[in-house]
Amino acid sequence: MSDELRHNLALLCSYHLSIAEVCRKLQINRQQFNKYLAGSSHPSRHNMRRICDFFGVSESELLLDPPQFEEIVALKRKPIQQEALSKPLRHLDRLYQHSHGLEKYLGYYFRYFYSFGNLGQVIRSLALIYREDGKYYWKNIEVLRDPATGRAMGLNKYEGVLFFLADRIYIMEYKSVEVNTITQATLYPSHRSRLDILVGIQTGGPTRRGRKPGASKVALEYLGRDIDARAALKRTGLFNPQSGTIRPEILDLIENRMDPGNFVFDVDEP
Repeated sequence: MSDELRHNLALLCSYHLSIAEVCRKLQINRQQFNKYLAGSSHPSRHNMRRICDFFGVSESELLLDPPQFEEIVALKRKPIQQEALSKPLRHLDRLYQHSHGLEKYLGYYFRYFYSFGNLGQVIRSLALIYREDGKYYWKNIEVLRDPATGRAMGLNKYEGVLFFLADRIYIMEYKSVEVNTITQATLYPSHRSRLDILVGIQTGGPTRRGRKPGASKVALEYLGRDIDARAALKRTGLFNPQSGTIRPEILDLIENRMDPGNFVFDVDEP
C-alpha cells in the first residue's frame, strides 16, 4: 500500500469523531481498516469504491501527494461550511418550528410495504422514532432474508427526520451508508388513546429499480418504547403474502390498488 493512500486516508478520518465511527458507517471491519491506515494492506476494489463514495473523493485523488490532496479536501469542504449550510438549515428550522410534538409516537415499529425491488414480496423492517434536542428523528433497518431459508441476503440502514404538519406525519429518510436514495412517507396520525397502526403512502427510487421511482402504501405497527430489539430484528425480512406470516389486516392496509375513475394513487384514512 502506498504512503500517499495511508496519509490521505488518515486525513479524511480526522474530520470524523473517531475511526470507530468511520468503520461503523462504512461497515468495514475495524481491524481491517487499521491495516489500511498502517499501510500494511491495500483496500480491495469493492472497499476502495465504498471508501471513495463515503468520503466524496475519487481513487485518483486519494493517491495524490498528501500536500496536494490536503488542498483538494480543503476546497471540497468549503461549501459545507456554515455559510453554505445556513440556507438549507434555515428551511429545516422553519419546518421544525411549525411542527407539532410527536411525543406520542416515540418507540419501535414494524414497517410493512410491498418491496419495490422484489416483485410480490412484502418487506417487514424495524423502525424507531426518537427525540433528540427537542427534535424528532427516524431510524429504519431492513434485513432482506431469503423467505425459504431465513438467511440474510442484504442489509439496508436508513436515517431521517419527522415533522407533524397539517394533521399529517411526514418522514424523510435516506440510506445512511451509501447515501444514494431518499424515501418520503406521509402518514395519517392516530387520534386513538392507544397507538396501534399508522398508515400512509411512500415514494422513493431504490437503486435496484435503476432510475425508476415508485410509490406504495405503507403501514407502521407500533411495538412499544421498550422492546427486545434483537428479537424484533429476527422477525424482519421478505415475506410471501400468501405464507400466512403477515396478518391479513396488515396486507389489506398495504395492498396497492387504484379504483376505477381515480387518477391519483392515494390512501384512505383508516
